[in-house]
Amino acid sequence: MFDFISKFKVNKNRKKLKDKNFEFLFEEDRSREFVVIDTETTGLNPKKDEILSIGAVKIKDNKILTSQTFEVFLKNSKEISSNSIKIHGIRPFDLRDAKTTKEGIVEFLNFVGSRPLVGYYLEFDVSMINKYTKEMLGITLPNRMIEVSEIYFDKTISLIPQGNIDLRFDTILKSCNIPNMGVHNAVNDAIMTAMIYLKLTQGKGNEKRDI
Repeated sequence: MFDFISKFKVNKNRKKLKDKNFEFLFEEDRSREFVVIDTETTGLNPKKDEILSIGAVKIKDNKILTSQTFEVFLKNSKEISSNSIKIHGIRPFDLRDAKTTKEGIVEFLNFVGSRPLVGYYLEFDVSMINKYTKEMLGITLPNRMIEVSEIYFDKTISLIPQGNIDLRFDTILKSCNIPNMGVHNAVNDAIMTAMIYLKLTQGKGNEKRDI
């Protein structure tokens, strides 16, 4: 029943596609790769905030393909707040040569294709990207999504029943014995998330939890 509902939603989404050049997003993925993504934004409200940068890295055969990272900076239409700069370190000067949102999103879609997406609080990142894909193409991202914090929760709750599970990113890094790369940007966060995913699914054939 779940598969039927899922396929129905995908087909409904596909019918809204305004540009047939992006049909590849709906094709069956045969790459055996996953794409770990992260975004840096002007804020936490997908309705009014904008993406400043997108970072991504591919995983294949339980290996992070660091030679195949993706990073793009996007022009934004509003002033970046000082509080926002403290978090992601992206200043107006850093966006001087940034690409238009259309250029950047098209590059991202071509990098990702129809591969499954992995992320930490991935729903937010996808919501931000969907804001642009809806306007440009009439669709939301059809890719299967895998949330690492849910995998971590499921793994941890079995060891600490009825316990309070700390799902903060730094806590998960420490728990998985993964070094913090320090510099907070979309690519580094994507790589660290990829390491978390592999650590949590190691030896289990890339166990996945979809959202």
